[in-house]
Amino acid sequence: MRRLAADMGPSPDSRLVPGWVISLKLYPLDQHSYGRPQRTGDLAMAQLGYDDTPFLPGSKWRVHDSTRPQARIITPGTASTQDQAGAPPSDAVVLFGGVDLSGWLSVKDKGPAKWKVEHGYAEVVPSTGDIESVEHFGDCQLHLEFACPSVVKGDSQGRGNSGVFLLGRYEIQVLDGYQNPTYADGVTASIYGQYPPLVNACRAPAQWQTYDAVFVAPRFEGSQLISPASLTLFHNGILVHHHQDAIGPTGHRSLSNYNEPHPSTGPLKLQDHGDLVRYRNIWYRPLTGYDQA
Repeated sequence: MRRLAADMGPSPDSRLVPGWVISLKLYPLDQHSYGRPQRTGDLAMAQLGYDDTPFLPGSKWRVHDSTRPQARIITPGTASTQDQAGAPPSDAVVLFGGVDLSGWLSVKDKGPAKWKVEHGYAEVVPSTGDIESVEHFGDCQLHLEFACPSVVKGDSQGRGNSGVFLLGRYEIQVLDGYQNPTYADGVTASIYGQYPPLVNACRAPAQWQTYDAVFVAPRFEGSQLISPASLTLFHNGILVHHHQDAIGPTGHRSLSNYNEPHPSTGPLKLQDHGDLVRYRNIWYRPLTGYDQA
């Protein structure tokens, strides 16, 4: 909290006299000034940092270092509603903005993606196959929105099924999980075949739902795993995975592992599982380190 010191004029015991005008000057108090305003003339001087404080452990920067780079300034995005997708932040890479699938390919033949695009969303066209982004990326903040079919058909894994694959390998399950029992590690927002979500935060069919993920890709040195893939995921704003390490690329009815090294970047893949699942507002932000202006 900033306290202010007042300069009351010529004398602290001046009495108020009709017709007098009292002029106040306010100065910020530095926390080390013991109540004395720090000023040059009548202007308060802001302290922008220090060059005599201790170094942070393992860092070249001091506590309150005046030369440390400032954070980049970006424009935050806006929240989506059921009727309209929100705007992404200014530094996001937009993979699908609701216009076309020019940034996507068919996984089957690497030709143009064959899913339907209308009204700002892309919808699975059954039997056309999975699609993947032309853009390859790794460590990221990912946002996407999906809606399962309004007409409820089937149950368990046969109801509103799709999937989101980071690096084309690590699946976050998409499913109509609203009042639809299935195996725990296959429910909506599960790391498929490995970890159920902490809670089931599903909305009803046809309603738009959100995934907000922080993904860190695995690292290999030669054939040796140095660090596994990890995922933090919010489903409809609710934390469902907290920095959870994957045990390997996901699979169906199989045990995952890291026996086959792979790059730390790859496409985002969306699954055609035969259901009319819709997607909109897909974007990511590359994760960067501190002090990168």
